[in-house]
Amino acid sequence: MDRAATAPVATGPNPDPLDTALRLVRAQTAVVKRFDAGLSRLHGVSLADFTMLLHLSQAPGGRMRRVDLAEALGLTASGVTRGLAPLERIGLVAREAAARDARVTYAALTPTGRERLAEMLYTARKVAAEHFAAEQWSAEDLGRLSALLTRLGGTAPGRHLG
Repeated sequence: MDRAATAPVATGPNPDPLDTALRLVRAQTAVVKRFDAGLSRLHGVSLADFTMLLHLSQAPGGRMRRVDLAEALGLTASGVTRGLAPLERIGLVAREAAARDARVTYAALTPTGRERLAEMLYTARKVAAEHFAAEQWSAEDLGRLSALLTRLGGTAPGRHLG
């Protein structure tokens, strides 16, 4: 079979949905790598770690039930447990039991975690600014991309900034 004849086409009036999805995956990989590199080099955390800390910072009292954090991040409960373990070991997150139900546990951002997250936010904003440099991306481009990602299933603009 001729591969060229069956290759997805991204241009024209009817772009191929598979090609579009694969391009989105490649773009996500590039963005994650860039954030991972900046956050790891300066703060010793990954983008996944940063995202967990950011969600906790936005929750009332800086804490969430672990099961709610899993749902918010699109992870399993065990995935959140594995992700939080190193953050707990380095003192950025604490495990708290619910006062009324010992079966329920919370992940809580510690004061150190809050301080470190502020530093990480500075780095993340810098990485994002470099990735979406004004020479390559206009404000209109960013607005359109943000709207399309929201439509695709992302969060509302600005929700992540706390």
